[in-house]
Amino acid sequence: MRILLDTHAFVWFVSDFKRLSDRALTAMKDPGNELLLSTASAWEIAIKATVGKMNVATPVHAFIPKHLAANRILPLPVELSHAMRTADLPLHHRDPFDRLLIAQAQVERIPIISADRQFAKYDVEVLW
Repeated sequence: MRILLDTHAFVWFVSDFKRLSDRALTAMKDPGNELLLSTASAWEIAIKATVGKMNVATPVHAFIPKHLAANRILPLPVELSHAMRTADLPLHHRDPFDRLLIAQAQVERIPIISADRQFAKYDVEVLW
């Protein structure tokens, strides 16, 4: 199964996995699942690390690729269809990064691992 990781799920998986639910951790550790990290999440991490809202152990340009490779996580590029889908989403969630992740999960027809309760208000399967 292909699974999209919310930004916090990726960060917690590589740095503080105890914050993940048992269901999320099991899905992330299952070698039969293909884990995906949106390039929007990489951008979000880069922004937050740069402005001091997120601490990462190494510089972002090393942190993200290192953990993608070490944890068999593939990048999911942001496509035009993903960006356009955000226009159709109700405004349950106003965070642009989260709206894009929801749109990607919908367009790709894949579940997303997220602790964000707002995601359940959308037509997307949330694993938590």
